[in-house]
Amino acid sequence: MTVTTEVNEHSPEKLLTPVLSSFWDAEDAWTLDAYHRHEGYEGLRKALQMPPDDVIAYVKDSGLRGRGGAGFPTGMKWQFIPQGDGKPHYLVVNADESEPGTCKDIPLLFANPHSLVEGIVIACHAIRSNHAFIYLRGEAVPVLRRLHEAVREAYAAGYLGKNILGSGLDLELTVHAGAGAYICGEETALLDSLEGRRGQPRLRPPFPAVEGLYACPTVVNNVESIASVPAIMNKGKEWFRSMGSEKSPGFTLYSLSGHVARPGQYEAPLGITLRQLLDMSGGMRPGHRLKFWTPGGSSTPMLTDEHLDVPLDYEGVGGAGSMLGTKALQCFDETTCVVRAVTRWTEFYAHESCGKCTPCREGTYWLVQLLRDIEAGKGEMADLDKVADIADNINGKSFCALGDGAAAPIASSFKHFRAEYEQHITGKGCPFDPRKSTLWSDQEVDA
Repeated sequence: MTVTTEVNEHSPEKLLTPVLSSFWDAEDAWTLDAYHRHEGYEGLRKALQMPPDDVIAYVKDSGLRGRGGAGFPTGMKWQFIPQGDGKPHYLVVNADESEPGTCKDIPLLFANPHSLVEGIVIACHAIRSNHAFIYLRGEAVPVLRRLHEAVREAYAAGYLGKNILGSGLDLELTVHAGAGAYICGEETALLDSLEGRRGQPRLRPPFPAVEGLYACPTVVNNVESIASVPAIMNKGKEWFRSMGSEKSPGFTLYSLSGHVARPGQYEAPLGITLRQLLDMSGGMRPGHRLKFWTPGGSSTPMLTDEHLDVPLDYEGVGGAGSMLGTKALQCFDETTCVVRAVTRWTEFYAHESCGKCTPCREGTYWLVQLLRDIEAGKGEMADLDKVADIADNINGKSFCALGDGAAAPIASSFKHFRAEYEQHITGKGCPFDPRKSTLWSDQEVDA
Protein backbone atom coordinates (compact mmCIF):
# COMPACT_ATOMS: atom_id res chain seq x y z
CA MET A 1 0.00 0.00 0.00
CA THR A 2 1.50 3.33 -1.09
CA VAL A 3 0.50 6.43 0.84
CA THR A 4 2.60 9.57 0.53
CA THR A 5 2.30 11.97 3.48
CA GLU A 6 5.52 14.01 3.36
CA VAL A 7 6.23 15.79 0.09
CA ASN A 8 8.89 18.04 -1.33
CA GLU A 9 7.72 21.47 -2.49
CA HIS A 10 8.88 20.81 -6.05
CA SER A 11 7.81 17.17 -6.33
CA PRO A 12 4.68 15.94 -8.10
CA GLU A 13 3.47 14.66 -4.72
CA LYS A 14 2.76 18.23 -3.62
CA LEU A 15 -0.62 17.77 -5.32
CA LEU A 16 -1.61 15.14 -2.77
CA THR A 17 -4.04 16.06 0.02
CA PRO A 18 -3.72 13.36 2.70
CA VAL A 19 -6.71 13.56 5.03
CA LEU A 20 -8.19 10.08 5.45
CA SER A 21 -4.77 8.60 4.73
CA SER A 22 -2.71 11.15 6.66
CA PHE A 23 -1.52 8.70 9.33
CA TRP A 24 -2.08 5.31 7.71
CA ASP A 25 1.63 4.52 8.06
CA ALA A 26 1.57 4.97 11.86
CA GLU A 27 2.12 1.74 13.78
CA ASP A 28 -1.12 2.11 15.76
CA ALA A 29 -3.09 4.02 13.13
CA TRP A 30 -6.26 1.98 13.65
CA THR A 31 -6.55 2.63 17.39
CA LEU A 32 -8.65 5.26 19.17
CA ASP A 33 -5.52 6.80 20.73
CA ALA A 34 -3.99 7.40 17.30
CA TYR A 35 -7.25 8.85 16.04
CA HIS A 36 -7.45 11.21 19.01
CA ARG A 37 -3.91 12.45 18.24
CA HIS A 38 -5.17 13.54 14.82
CA GLU A 39 -8.21 15.54 15.97
CA GLY A 40 -10.44 12.49 16.06
CA TYR A 41 -14.08 13.03 17.11
CA GLU A 42 -13.67 16.82 17.11
CA GLY A 43 -15.99 17.02 14.11
CA LEU A 44 -18.58 15.01 16.06
CA ARG A 45 -18.45 17.42 19.00
CA LYS A 46 -19.15 20.32 16.65
CA ALA A 47 -21.93 18.47 14.84
CA LEU A 48 -23.74 17.54 18.05
CA GLN A 49 -23.96 21.23 18.94
CA MET A 50 -25.92 21.86 15.72
CA PRO A 51 -29.55 20.97 14.98
CA PRO A 52 -29.86 17.90 12.71
CA ASP A 53 -31.22 19.90 9.78
CA ASP A 54 -28.29 22.32 10.02
CA VAL A 55 -25.84 19.41 9.79
CA ILE A 56 -27.59 18.18 6.64
CA ALA A 57 -27.45 21.68 5.15
CA TYR A 58 -23.76 22.01 6.08
CA VAL A 59 -22.80 18.75 4.35
CA LYS A 60 -24.95 19.71 1.38
CA ASP A 61 -23.25 23.11 1.12
CA SER A 62 -19.83 21.47 1.27
CA GLY A 63 -20.54 19.79 -2.05
CA LEU A 64 -19.58 16.31 -0.85
CA ARG A 65 -20.62 13.77 -3.45
CA GLY A 66 -20.96 10.03 -2.94
CA ARG A 67 -17.67 8.22 -3.29
CA GLY A 68 -19.21 4.87 -4.18
CA GLY A 69 -19.76 5.34 -7.90
CA ALA A 70 -22.56 7.59 -9.10
CA GLY A 71 -21.42 10.73 -7.26
CA PHE A 72 -24.85 11.69 -5.91
CA PRO A 73 -24.68 14.62 -3.42
CA THR A 74 -24.45 13.15 0.09
CA GLY A 75 -26.31 15.95 1.87
CA MET A 76 -29.16 15.74 -0.63
CA LYS A 77 -29.49 12.00 -0.02
CA TRP A 78 -29.76 12.69 3.72
CA GLN A 79 -32.37 15.36 3.01
CA PHE A 80 -34.65 12.84 1.30
CA ILE A 81 -35.37 11.10 4.63
CA PRO A 82 -38.94 12.08 5.66
CA GLN A 83 -39.18 13.66 9.11
CA GLY A 84 -41.97 13.27 11.63
CA ASP A 85 -43.19 10.04 10.06
CA GLY A 86 -43.10 8.08 13.32
CA LYS A 87 -40.89 5.35 11.82
CA PRO A 88 -37.33 4.45 12.84
CA HIS A 89 -34.65 5.73 10.47
CA TYR A 90 -31.60 3.69 9.51
CA LEU A 91 -28.13 4.40 8.14
CA VAL A 92 -26.48 1.58 6.20
CA VAL A 93 -22.83 1.87 5.18
CA ASN A 94 -22.00 -0.09 2.04
CA ALA A 95 -18.59 -1.69 2.68
CA ASP A 96 -19.20 -4.57 0.26
CA GLU A 97 -16.30 -3.47 -1.93
CA SER A 98 -16.18 -5.94 -4.80
CA GLU A 99 -15.77 -4.04 -8.08
CA PRO A 100 -12.74 -5.43 -9.95
CA GLY A 101 -9.94 -2.93 -9.46
CA THR A 102 -11.56 -1.10 -6.54
CA CYS A 103 -9.50 -1.25 -3.37
CA LYS A 104 -9.98 1.95 -1.33
CA ASP A 105 -12.58 1.13 1.35
CA ILE A 106 -10.80 -1.97 2.67
CA PRO A 107 -7.44 -0.23 3.36
CA LEU A 108 -9.32 2.76 4.77
CA LEU A 109 -11.18 0.55 7.24
CA PHE A 110 -8.03 -1.40 8.04
CA ALA A 111 -5.91 1.66 8.83
CA ASN A 112 -8.42 4.28 9.97
CA PRO A 113 -11.74 2.69 11.03
CA HIS A 114 -12.62 5.44 13.52
CA SER A 115 -13.07 7.96 10.69
CA LEU A 116 -16.01 5.84 9.56
CA VAL A 117 -17.39 5.38 13.08
CA GLU A 118 -17.27 9.13 13.72
CA GLY A 119 -18.90 9.85 10.37
CA ILE A 120 -21.67 7.38 11.16
CA VAL A 121 -22.51 9.10 14.43
CA ILE A 122 -22.63 12.50 12.70
CA ALA A 123 -24.83 11.14 9.90
CA CYS A 124 -27.20 9.45 12.35
CA HIS A 125 -27.53 12.68 14.30
CA ALA A 126 -28.39 14.44 11.02
CA ILE A 127 -31.04 11.98 9.82
CA ARG A 128 -32.37 11.28 13.34
CA SER A 129 -31.38 7.62 13.36
CA ASN A 130 -30.75 5.45 16.41
CA HIS A 131 -29.41 2.37 14.63
CA ALA A 132 -26.72 2.11 11.97
CA PHE A 133 -25.29 -0.87 10.11
CA ILE A 134 -21.97 -1.50 8.40
CA TYR A 135 -22.29 -4.17 5.69
CA LEU A 136 -18.73 -5.45 5.23
CA ARG A 137 -17.46 -7.90 2.66
CA GLY A 138 -17.10 -11.10 4.66
CA GLU A 139 -13.80 -12.25 3.12
CA ALA A 140 -11.98 -9.28 4.68
CA VAL A 141 -11.53 -10.98 8.05
CA PRO A 142 -8.61 -8.81 9.32
CA VAL A 143 -10.65 -5.70 8.52
CA LEU A 144 -13.69 -7.17 10.24
CA ARG A 145 -11.65 -7.72 13.40
CA ARG A 146 -10.27 -4.18 13.42
CA LEU A 147 -13.70 -2.74 12.75
CA HIS A 148 -15.18 -4.70 15.67
CA GLU A 149 -12.39 -3.41 17.91
CA ALA A 150 -12.94 0.19 16.78
CA VAL A 151 -16.65 -0.12 17.54
CA ARG A 152 -15.82 -1.55 20.98
CA GLU A 153 -13.45 1.36 21.67
CA ALA A 154 -16.09 3.85 20.56
CA TYR A 155 -18.69 2.34 22.88
CA ALA A 156 -16.22 2.41 25.79
CA ALA A 157 -15.35 6.06 25.12
CA GLY A 158 -18.98 7.17 24.95
CA TYR A 159 -19.08 7.85 21.21
CA LEU A 160 -21.67 5.10 20.75
CA GLY A 161 -24.47 3.90 22.99
CA LYS A 162 -26.73 5.96 25.22
CA ASN A 163 -26.63 9.77 25.46
CA ILE A 164 -23.53 10.25 23.29
CA LEU A 165 -21.32 13.02 24.74
CA GLY A 166 -24.33 14.26 26.72
CA SER A 167 -26.21 15.20 23.55
CA GLY A 168 -29.24 12.99 24.14
CA LEU A 169 -28.44 10.96 21.02
CA ASP A 170 -28.68 7.18 21.45
CA LEU A 171 -27.05 5.10 18.74
CA GLU A 172 -26.47 1.39 18.24
CA LEU A 173 -23.96 0.33 15.58
CA THR A 174 -24.06 -3.18 14.09
CA VAL A 175 -21.26 -4.64 11.97
CA HIS A 176 -22.58 -7.28 9.55
CA ALA A 177 -20.36 -9.53 7.43
CA GLY A 178 -21.81 -10.40 4.05
CA ALA A 179 -21.25 -13.67 2.21
CA GLY A 180 -19.27 -12.27 -0.71
CA ALA A 181 -21.82 -11.66 -3.47
CA TYR A 182 -20.96 -8.86 -5.91
CA ILE A 183 -24.65 -8.08 -6.38
CA CYS A 184 -24.87 -7.03 -2.73
CA GLY A 185 -22.90 -3.92 -3.62
CA GLU A 186 -26.15 -2.73 -5.23
CA GLU A 187 -27.88 -0.87 -2.43
CA THR A 188 -31.29 -2.56 -2.52
CA ALA A 189 -29.75 -6.05 -2.87
CA LEU A 190 -27.61 -5.16 0.14
CA LEU A 191 -30.75 -4.28 2.12
CA ASP A 192 -32.37 -7.60 1.21
CA SER A 193 -29.24 -9.44 2.32
CA LEU A 194 -29.13 -7.47 5.56
CA GLU A 195 -32.71 -8.53 6.24
CA GLY A 196 -31.71 -12.20 5.83
CA ARG A 197 -32.97 -12.76 2.31
CA ARG A 198 -31.15 -13.61 -0.89
CA GLY A 199 -29.38 -10.52 -2.20
CA GLN A 200 -31.32 -9.36 -5.26
CA PRO A 201 -32.10 -5.82 -6.38
CA ARG A 202 -35.54 -4.40 -5.58
CA LEU A 203 -37.94 -2.66 -7.90
CA ARG A 204 -37.88 1.11 -7.39
CA PRO A 205 -39.90 3.10 -6.42
CA PRO A 206 -40.24 2.96 -3.49
CA PHE A 207 -36.69 4.18 -2.96
CA PRO A 208 -34.70 3.32 0.19
CA ALA A 209 -35.16 6.85 1.54
CA VAL A 210 -38.88 6.06 1.86
CA GLU A 211 -38.92 2.27 2.29
CA GLY A 212 -35.50 0.79 2.83
CA LEU A 213 -34.32 -1.50 5.60
CA TYR A 214 -37.30 -3.15 7.31
CA ALA A 215 -39.57 -0.94 5.13
CA CYS A 216 -38.35 2.15 6.99
CA PRO A 217 -36.59 5.31 5.70
CA THR A 218 -32.94 4.41 5.07
CA VAL A 219 -29.81 6.15 3.87
CA VAL A 220 -27.24 3.94 2.12
CA ASN A 221 -23.80 5.53 1.80
CA ASN A 222 -20.35 4.35 0.75
CA VAL A 223 -17.55 4.03 3.34
CA GLU A 224 -15.47 6.90 1.95
CA SER A 225 -18.50 9.20 1.73
CA ILE A 226 -19.27 8.84 5.44
CA ALA A 227 -15.60 8.81 6.50
CA SER A 228 -15.10 12.20 4.77
CA VAL A 229 -17.78 13.91 6.87
CA PRO A 230 -15.80 14.33 10.16
CA ALA A 231 -13.05 16.35 8.45
CA ILE A 232 -15.67 18.58 6.80
CA MET A 233 -17.36 19.26 10.14
CA ASN A 234 -14.05 19.85 11.90
CA LYS A 235 -12.19 21.97 9.32
CA GLY A 236 -15.14 23.60 7.56
CA LYS A 237 -17.02 23.42 4.31
CA GLU A 238 -14.93 26.26 2.83
CA TRP A 239 -11.75 24.26 3.49
CA PHE A 240 -13.32 21.27 1.72
CA ARG A 241 -14.44 23.39 -1.23
CA SER A 242 -10.94 24.85 -1.58
CA MET A 243 -9.93 21.50 -3.10
CA GLY A 244 -11.16 19.88 -6.27
CA SER A 245 -13.36 21.54 -8.88
CA GLU A 246 -16.50 23.65 -8.61
CA LYS A 247 -18.95 20.81 -9.24
CA SER A 248 -16.74 18.09 -7.76
CA PRO A 249 -15.12 19.62 -4.68
CA GLY A 250 -12.93 18.01 -2.06
CA PHE A 251 -10.38 15.24 -1.71
CA THR A 252 -10.71 11.57 -2.57
CA LEU A 253 -8.79 8.29 -2.71
CA TYR A 254 -7.52 7.17 -6.11
CA SER A 255 -6.65 3.46 -6.32
CA LEU A 256 -3.82 3.06 -8.82
CA SER A 257 -3.15 -0.53 -9.89
CA GLY A 258 -1.98 -2.64 -12.80
CA HIS A 259 1.23 -2.22 -14.77
CA VAL A 260 2.48 0.80 -12.82
CA ALA A 261 5.79 1.15 -10.99
CA ARG A 262 4.27 1.98 -7.59
CA PRO A 263 0.62 0.96 -7.28
CA GLY A 264 -1.31 2.09 -4.22
CA GLN A 265 -3.70 4.64 -2.74
CA TYR A 266 -3.16 8.29 -3.69
CA GLU A 267 -5.35 10.81 -1.88
CA ALA A 268 -5.68 13.92 -4.00
CA PRO A 269 -8.18 16.61 -4.98
CA LEU A 270 -10.85 15.70 -7.50
CA GLY A 271 -9.76 16.91 -10.91
CA ILE A 272 -6.20 15.62 -10.83
CA THR A 273 -5.18 13.76 -14.02
CA LEU A 274 -3.88 10.26 -14.58
CA ARG A 275 -0.70 11.76 -16.03
CA GLN A 276 -0.05 13.52 -12.72
CA LEU A 277 -0.79 10.38 -10.72
CA LEU A 278 1.54 8.35 -12.92
CA ASP A 279 4.27 10.96 -12.38
CA MET A 280 3.89 10.37 -8.63
CA SER A 281 3.87 6.59 -8.98
CA GLY A 282 6.95 6.32 -11.16
CA GLY A 283 4.99 5.83 -14.38
CA MET A 284 4.27 2.54 -16.10
CA ARG A 285 6.54 -0.41 -15.37
CA PRO A 286 10.00 0.18 -16.87
CA GLY A 287 10.22 -0.24 -20.61
CA HIS A 288 6.48 -0.20 -21.22
CA ARG A 289 3.79 2.30 -22.18
CA LEU A 290 0.13 2.78 -21.27
CA LYS A 291 -2.33 1.09 -23.62
CA PHE A 292 -5.71 1.42 -21.87
CA TRP A 293 -7.10 2.11 -18.40
CA THR A 294 -10.31 2.24 -16.43
CA PRO A 295 -11.21 5.36 -14.43
CA GLY A 296 -13.57 3.62 -11.99
CA GLY A 297 -13.14 -0.13 -12.08
CA SER A 298 -14.04 -2.67 -14.73
CA SER A 299 -17.67 -1.54 -15.00
CA THR A 300 -16.67 1.88 -16.39
CA PRO A 301 -15.87 2.33 -20.10
CA MET A 302 -12.14 2.04 -20.73
CA LEU A 303 -10.02 4.97 -21.86
CA THR A 304 -6.66 5.13 -23.65
CA ASP A 305 -3.42 7.10 -23.50
CA GLU A 306 -5.25 9.87 -25.38
CA HIS A 307 -7.11 10.59 -22.14
CA LEU A 308 -4.12 11.05 -19.83
CA ASP A 309 -4.98 14.70 -19.22
CA VAL A 310 -8.71 14.26 -18.58
CA PRO A 311 -9.59 15.79 -15.17
CA LEU A 312 -10.48 12.94 -12.84
CA ASP A 313 -13.72 14.40 -11.57
CA TYR A 314 -17.31 13.48 -12.36
CA GLU A 315 -17.75 16.01 -15.15
CA GLY A 316 -14.33 15.54 -16.76
CA VAL A 317 -14.49 11.76 -16.99
CA GLY A 318 -18.13 11.89 -18.06
CA GLY A 319 -17.21 14.25 -20.87
CA ALA A 320 -14.58 11.76 -22.05
CA GLY A 321 -17.23 9.08 -22.41
CA SER A 322 -16.70 7.15 -19.20
CA MET A 323 -17.57 7.36 -15.48
CA LEU A 324 -15.41 8.24 -12.48
CA GLY A 325 -17.05 5.48 -10.47
CA THR A 326 -14.96 4.33 -7.52
CA LYS A 327 -11.79 5.95 -8.90
CA ALA A 328 -10.18 2.54 -9.44
CA LEU A 329 -7.51 3.37 -12.00
CA GLN A 330 -6.45 0.07 -13.56
CA CYS A 331 -3.58 0.68 -15.99
CA PHE A 332 -2.62 -1.85 -18.66
CA ASP A 333 0.45 -1.69 -20.88
CA GLU A 334 0.98 -2.70 -24.51
CA THR A 335 1.59 -6.38 -23.65
CA THR A 336 -2.05 -6.79 -22.59
CA CYS A 337 -4.55 -8.41 -24.92
CA VAL A 338 -7.73 -6.33 -24.80
CA VAL A 339 -9.86 -9.28 -25.88
CA ARG A 340 -8.53 -11.42 -23.06
CA ALA A 341 -9.01 -8.67 -20.46
CA VAL A 342 -12.59 -8.00 -21.55
CA THR A 343 -13.35 -11.73 -21.62
CA ARG A 344 -12.13 -12.11 -18.03
CA TRP A 345 -14.25 -9.17 -16.87
CA THR A 346 -17.29 -10.58 -18.68
CA GLU A 347 -16.75 -13.97 -17.05
CA PHE A 348 -16.82 -12.21 -13.69
CA TYR A 349 -20.13 -10.47 -14.43
CA ALA A 350 -21.70 -13.67 -15.76
CA HIS A 351 -20.66 -15.48 -12.59
CA GLU A 352 -21.93 -12.71 -10.30
CA SER A 353 -25.25 -12.10 -12.05
CA CYS A 354 -28.06 -12.76 -9.58
CA GLY A 355 -30.21 -14.18 -12.39
CA LYS A 356 -33.24 -12.03 -11.62
CA CYS A 357 -33.61 -10.42 -15.04
CA THR A 358 -33.34 -12.00 -18.47
CA PRO A 359 -31.05 -9.48 -20.22
CA CYS A 360 -28.29 -9.88 -17.66
CA ARG A 361 -28.78 -13.57 -16.88
CA GLU A 362 -28.86 -14.73 -20.51
CA GLY A 363 -26.87 -11.94 -22.09
CA THR A 364 -23.74 -12.28 -19.97
CA TYR A 365 -23.73 -16.06 -20.52
CA TRP A 366 -23.77 -15.72 -24.31
CA LEU A 367 -21.23 -12.89 -24.25
CA VAL A 368 -18.80 -15.20 -22.47
CA GLN A 369 -19.29 -17.98 -25.05
CA LEU A 370 -18.71 -15.64 -27.98
CA LEU A 371 -15.74 -13.83 -26.43
CA ARG A 372 -14.04 -17.10 -25.52
CA ASP A 373 -14.35 -18.26 -29.14
CA ILE A 374 -12.98 -14.96 -30.46
CA GLU A 375 -10.06 -15.03 -28.04
CA ALA A 376 -9.20 -18.61 -28.99
CA GLY A 377 -9.26 -17.78 -32.71
CA LYS A 378 -12.47 -19.75 -33.34
CA GLY A 379 -14.69 -16.74 -33.99
CA GLU A 380 -16.11 -15.26 -37.17
CA MET A 381 -16.53 -11.64 -38.19
CA ALA A 382 -20.29 -11.95 -37.70
CA ASP A 383 -19.63 -12.73 -34.04
CA LEU A 384 -18.47 -9.16 -33.47
CA ASP A 385 -21.89 -7.85 -34.48
CA LYS A 386 -23.53 -10.47 -32.25
CA VAL A 387 -21.41 -9.37 -29.25
CA ALA A 388 -22.22 -5.72 -29.88
CA ASP A 389 -25.93 -6.48 -30.25
CA ILE A 390 -26.10 -8.55 -27.05
CA ALA A 391 -24.22 -5.88 -25.09
CA ASP A 392 -26.64 -3.26 -26.41
CA ASN A 393 -29.60 -5.38 -25.31
CA ILE A 394 -28.16 -5.55 -21.79
CA ASN A 395 -27.08 -1.93 -21.40
CA GLY A 396 -29.91 0.13 -19.89
CA LYS A 397 -32.34 -2.78 -20.06
CA SER A 398 -31.32 -4.88 -17.05
CA PHE A 399 -32.93 -4.68 -13.61
CA CYS A 400 -29.90 -3.04 -12.00
CA ALA A 401 -26.53 -1.56 -12.97
CA LEU A 402 -24.71 -4.90 -13.06
CA GLY A 403 -25.83 -5.36 -16.65
CA ASP A 404 -24.63 -1.88 -17.57
CA GLY A 405 -21.28 -2.68 -15.99
CA ALA A 406 -20.96 -5.86 -18.04
CA ALA A 407 -21.70 -4.02 -21.29
CA ALA A 408 -19.41 -1.03 -20.66
CA PRO A 409 -16.00 -2.65 -21.26
CA ILE A 410 -17.30 -4.40 -24.38
CA ALA A 411 -18.72 -1.28 -26.03
CA SER A 412 -15.68 0.84 -25.14
CA SER A 413 -13.16 -1.79 -26.26
CA PHE A 414 -14.97 -2.04 -29.59
CA LYS A 415 -14.71 1.73 -29.91
CA HIS A 416 -10.96 1.88 -29.27
CA PHE A 417 -9.66 -1.59 -30.21
CA ARG A 418 -12.02 -3.22 -32.71
CA ALA A 419 -9.06 -3.98 -34.97
CA GLU A 420 -7.60 -6.15 -32.22
CA TYR A 421 -10.78 -8.26 -32.14
CA GLU A 422 -10.63 -8.62 -35.91
CA GLN A 423 -6.98 -9.64 -35.67
CA HIS A 424 -7.95 -12.54 -33.39
CA ILE A 425 -10.42 -13.73 -36.01
CA THR A 426 -8.31 -13.30 -39.16
CA GLY A 427 -5.18 -14.60 -37.44
CA LYS A 428 -7.01 -17.57 -35.90
CA GLY A 429 -5.70 -16.82 -32.42
CA CYS A 430 -4.30 -14.32 -29.96
CA PRO A 431 -1.28 -12.41 -31.30
CA PHE A 432 0.00 -11.55 -27.82
CA ASP A 433 2.77 -13.49 -26.11
CA PRO A 434 1.45 -14.51 -22.66
CA ARG A 435 5.01 -14.69 -21.30
CA LYS A 436 5.37 -10.91 -21.63
CA SER A 437 2.21 -9.95 -19.74
CA THR A 438 1.31 -10.20 -16.07
CA LEU A 439 -2.33 -10.77 -17.04
CA TRP A 440 -1.72 -14.51 -17.38
CA SER A 441 -0.90 -16.95 -14.61
CA ASP A 442 2.02 -19.38 -14.82
CA GLN A 443 -0.41 -22.28 -15.08
CA GLU A 444 -2.07 -20.78 -18.14
CA VAL A 445 1.29 -20.11 -19.81
CA ASP A 446 2.46 -23.69 -19.24
CA ALA A 447 -0.79 -25.00 -20.68
